[in-house]
Amino acid sequence: MLEYLRDDDELLFPESDDDGAFFIESHDHHEATPWKIVIADDEDEVHTMTRMVLKKFIFDGKKIELISAYSGQETKDIMREQPNIAIVLLDVVMENEESGLEVVKYIREELKNPFVRIILRTGQPGQAPEDDVIRNYDINDYKSKTELTVQKLYTSIIASLRSYIDMRTIEKSRLSMENILSVSREMFKLKRLNPFVDFVLNAYIDILNFNVEERDQGVSGFGAILRAHKYQIVSLAGEYFTNSDKILGFLASDEFHHELSLAKANNGIHFTDTSFLGVFPSSDGIENYIYLNELSPLKEIDQDMIKILSSNVAVAFDNIYLNKEITDTQKEVLYTLGEIVEFRSKETANHVRRVAEFSYILALEYGLSESEADLLRMASPMHDIGKIGIQDTILTKPAKLTDEEFEIIKSHTSIGYDILKRSNRPIMKTAATIALEHHERWNGNGYPFGKKGEEIDIMSRITMIADVYDALSHKRVYKAAWDDEDVYEEIRRQKGIMFEPKIVDIFFEHLDRILEIKNKYPG
Repeated sequence: MLEYLRDDDELLFPESDDDGAFFIESHDHHEATPWKIVIADDEDEVHTMTRMVLKKFIFDGKKIELISAYSGQETKDIMREQPNIAIVLLDVVMENEESGLEVVKYIREELKNPFVRIILRTGQPGQAPEDDVIRNYDINDYKSKTELTVQKLYTSIIASLRSYIDMRTIEKSRLSMENILSVSREMFKLKRLNPFVDFVLNAYIDILNFNVEERDQGVSGFGAILRAHKYQIVSLAGEYFTNSDKILGFLASDEFHHELSLAKANNGIHFTDTSFLGVFPSSDGIENYIYLNELSPLKEIDQDMIKILSSNVAVAFDNIYLNKEITDTQKEVLYTLGEIVEFRSKETANHVRRVAEFSYILALEYGLSESEADLLRMASPMHDIGKIGIQDTILTKPAKLTDEEFEIIKSHTSIGYDILKRSNRPIMKTAATIALEHHERWNGNGYPFGKKGEEIDIMSRITMIADVYDALSHKRVYKAAWDDEDVYEEIRRQKGIMFEPKIVDIFFEHLDRILEIKNKYPG
């Protein structure tokens, strides 16, 4: 930068043909956030000359932003408030003889900042000998002001920026790997396709760690599924939130199909300068897509991180579809068992399916989690499984039951529980509880134990109202179907008696969705 001869000499800097400009070419031509460099010196002339020499400096396509500090304390404040400083040109002696060294300790030990490159400059090297300083302080370069010419300053800054970039790259790789491990753990916990795709899309965006300060707008993307020659858009990000039609146009375009063919030829991954396409096929012919665009050009390390994440995503997609197949099989088995009982009772078709879907809606609106609501949807069809142990003459009797016969009917709760209780599977354990408790009443006058209020499991309380609503709404061997208004009136009358009041309120708040299910599964 400049040569210091003696305190009373003029500041000098060599002439150069490029007027002090130093350029290193970059292929990234967008307006990037500049490198931040702090000039920490108590002499105004040092700041003036440093700015003059470095005013046209460009490295890796980025300019520099020079920030002035005139004391050790001011330097500390800047470093605390702006953690993305790349270099500090630090004078040793400012308000006291060890101000600069105190700043070094503050940066490294208190701020725990190992990234910023510190170039220590001194006009009095005898006060802070180079060997001692390098041995005892975490600095990156030590220059006597008498030797710091323009060319040496350029060289030192370039070397420091390269070191800063390398350290940031290593740190980014470490954090990205930690993020991928964390994301993967959470990803494998998800069992439902739509929430999974939404999670994965956002995971890609997070892993890339885009710097929004360097962009005119955020990243856009979508997650889509191709099933039976039809696209289903599952998740949206960025501009696609307000322009979903653009997705369908893109999916039908030659550009997309060209990128798709390239991705399939490259292990399901394709990058352009501004986009990423991941293709994840399932064993049954379904294709899943994750697409991101409006990206800054991705460095090799970014692409490597995306490839690592994509390998985990591919396995997780397989798990999702395998889990769905197992779940669908379990559901069909449970529905079939439930329908066997309904068939013996000569009750309406689709009763157990309607009860399952009613219960699912009520559970979600009650505040149960998605997984809990889905568990209830699968378990509730087994609520009357105990009727398999009741003789046909009672089960299908069209007339009113005698007291003795009613006592026998009531035993189906215990029979169902005994059938299901031996399993440790969550579905079966839940089904056992529902089978046992779905005739308990909120006021304690139900059976078999006379439980009341929240003593009754929430799964049972929800199944109870779903079952009663469907039973009243449809013909049974011993009664005709009730009119809708009569059913609603009975449910309101039983609020706080048979049913938990909160669930009754939820039932009527979402009656339109209940009716949709009723119409979807007639019988």
